[in-house]
Amino acid sequence: MSLTSGRQRHQLVSVVDAYADKAESRKPIHPEYVAALIDELAAEDAVFTIDTGMCNVWAARYLTPNGRRAELGSFRHGTMANALPYAIGAQLADRDRQVVTFSGDGGLSMLLGELLTVKMHDLPIKMVVFNNSSLGMVKLEMLVAGMPDHGTDHEHVNFAAIAEAMGIRSARIEDPKKLRKGLKEAFAHPGPVLIDVVTDPSALSIPPEITGDMLVGFSKAATRTVFGGGVGRIVDLARANLRNIGAAGAV
Repeated sequence: MSLTSGRQRHQLVSVVDAYADKAESRKPIHPEYVAALIDELAAEDAVFTIDTGMCNVWAARYLTPNGRRAELGSFRHGTMANALPYAIGAQLADRDRQVVTFSGDGGLSMLLGELLTVKMHDLPIKMVVFNNSSLGMVKLEMLVAGMPDHGTDHEHVNFAAIAEAMGIRSARIEDPKKLRKGLKEAFAHPGPVLIDVVTDPSALSIPPEITGDMLVGFSKAATRTVFGGGVGRIVDLARANLRNIGAAGAV
């Protein structure tokens, strides 16, 4: 391994650890903590299906490959809503293998009717919803481009209540201290389960290396947001991510 690749690997590990460290005491729930617990608690031969967007990032950083697990996703920019239909196909192919989704709230909303498919066929899929009431990847792209985010946030939706109305066992988790127990119970249930995790809408994916162009883009976006009267939004963004900046820039 070259010096450069070794340095980059160390930076990435630092970023990953910073996101998940002491997360059980922090509200709202950071999505990285959700992904880390899924990795820890899921079966050694689980199939993970992943929505395009921020879920791609969380899965890439936190799921541990072991030669037995499988990951299904589009991984192409501009695609969405693939986690649930992929999970349906995987579970129909093997009902005895654990299938876990990394579902974004936006992706699940687009194909919400597929919950009825899960119920109708009694597929034991464990659907984990990263519910931040935001199109997180679009927001991040706008900030990097120097534009204040616009139209990326929406009213909160209780997906657990929707799943329950369809006859699917569900749990809504807002307290990070209850997340481990909630996931363990869901993974142990023999039938389908939807776990609606309310995550921090301000949590962004801090890369292992921060470039000058990124800093310029964020600076422009922050300045325009402040001048537009959005000081509070910038403060919330800083509070949610500042603890990770040091790790990202370390070394």
